[in-house]
Amino acid sequence: MQMNANYTSLVAVGDSFTEGMSDLLPDGSYRGWADLLAARMAAHSPGFRYANLAVRGKLIGQIVAEQVDVAAAMQADVVTLVGGLNDTLRPKCDMNRVRDLLEEAVERLAPSCKQLVLMRSPGRNGPVMERFRPRMEELFTHIDDLASRHGAIVVDLYGAAALGDQRMWDVDRLHLTAEGHRRVAEAVWQALGHPPEDDWQLPLSAAVPLNWAARRVADARFARQHLAPWIVRRLTGRSSGDGRPPKRPELLPYDGPLP
Repeated sequence: MQMNANYTSLVAVGDSFTEGMSDLLPDGSYRGWADLLAARMAAHSPGFRYANLAVRGKLIGQIVAEQVDVAAAMQADVVTLVGGLNDTLRPKCDMNRVRDLLEEAVERLAPSCKQLVLMRSPGRNGPVMERFRPRMEELFTHIDDLASRHGAIVVDLYGAAALGDQRMWDVDRLHLTAEGHRRVAEAVWQALGHPPEDDWQLPLSAAVPLNWAARRVADARFARQHLAPWIVRRLTGRSSGDGRPPKRPELLPYDGPLP
């Protein structure tokens, strides 16, 4: 594909994946692939504008209710939409409703922008992935169908073996590391027609296996610091994103560091 210099604005819609967890900056905020992508696009387009409406923990119904109309009204050149995966991880998930809501989101966003970008999200290799794989693949099949009907681009992160590598995931086992986010930004950059800067699907070097004791220590830390709080939120009907505003709620000139 040829370089497209006509994209002068970007709006990112979604949940924690698009908010940027766990690409932690020194000041305690999160960066993530959408910020990295905006920085690259801004370097090629003076006056480039960027908004990130994503909030951690949001289900697809909340994304549709809280973000989609706001994003559509911004009339950005590029809109990225990633949602529904949080729903598939719930014990009780109505996939018909998830598909309908995602379709509603696409139908509202596609006419509002020059290019809508959807994704087949990455998944960390392991037993959790295997448990929820059928739901995820059902979601991704629907995403492919929506893209073909509405002229959207699909970035296939799910099909990239490198992003399934456990070393690409933070200790919470739910969010990509900084390197994972960097690779996602590169994948979207290429999907938008920009020349590659590196191979985002390049496998990591061979890993040195952890011994049994080290694996048990890691499992115990994960259960204490991440799994238990997640279960408590599910039981109490709370979300990590409750009351949290988007980090970039307005479509304004990009003011971050350039790549």
